Amino acid sequence: MAAFSAKDVQALRERTSCGMMDCKNALTDADGDMDKAVEILREKGLAAATKKAGRIAAEGLVVAKVDEAKNVGVVVEVNSETDFVAKNETFIEFVNTIAATVVEQNPADIDALMASKASGTDMTVEDLLRDKILTIGENIKVRRFERIEGVTAAYVHGGGRIGVLVKFDTDLADKEEFKAYGKDVAMQVAAMNPLYLNSDAVPAEEVEKEKEILMAQIANDEKSKNKPAQVIQKMVEGRIGKFYKEVCLVDQAFIKDGNTSVSKYTEETAKTLGGKITILSYVRFEKGEGLEKKSDNFADEVASMIK
Repeated sequence: MAAFSAKDVQALRERTSCGMMDCKNALTDADGDMDKAVEILREKGLAAATKKAGRIAAEGLVVAKVDEAKNVGVVVEVNSETDFVAKNETFIEFVNTIAATVVEQNPADIDALMASKASGTDMTVEDLLRDKILTIGENIKVRRFERIEGVTAAYVHGGGRIGVLVKFDTDLADKEEFKAYGKDVAMQVAAMNPLYLNSDAVPAEEVEKEKEILMAQIANDEKSKNKPAQVIQKMVEGRIGKFYKEVCLVDQAFIKDGNTSVSKYTEETAKTLGGKITILSYVRFEKGEGLEKKSDNFADEVASMIK
């Protein structure tokens, strides 16, 4: 066995930023020779892949889909550095493989997903990711996923910019009309980005804060501030109702018919189909939300080169 210590593995890792096992295997193949191990890692492309890992990846693709056979829905976000790569067939295939892996393996988190066997391959997701980084030439990150068991509907907007998954309690899942309804609700979530499912889900402190704001608005309104307390209270309650219509999915005006709400649309659909429908939860992923975006400034770049 090659003569090297755990410190040598750590030193190689710090030098190349490669994974611990990759460094250990490289030192074994190099009989403990540090420089040769670096060479081996470079030849395998591992060092290059890790170098790319430091670059900002805030573009990419969101995929949402339902596996009816398994009664499972998934939504996945995978990021790339550029929007151009997000349209690459190899990248799209990789994202769909990640979604299929989440369906099949039911990983607990990203770390578990990375260690899982990628769907349709003999590689782990981590190995497959590294391979795609080398093939495509950009940093790629599997950012997040959500897996929901039960009756779900999926919708993807803007070619993968937004992905939505909605869960229902219903006895109408096998009806085509329900599937059309489910897609409508998922589309509503994509378009209107509700913050909560219903009024019960809104934190009490947020409702109180909203009431304080409304009371302050009334106090500053010459026409309203001198009205009786009971009248002011009713005004606040009315405006809180409007607040719920803005932030709660079931209270929102239905995007396809502004004269009805999502809850009314749900009730009417259930009645028409002769069954029950309850919206239980939803997940909405928007590509790159919360991530730092790369900002290229050509003048600054030239200035830095001159320095």
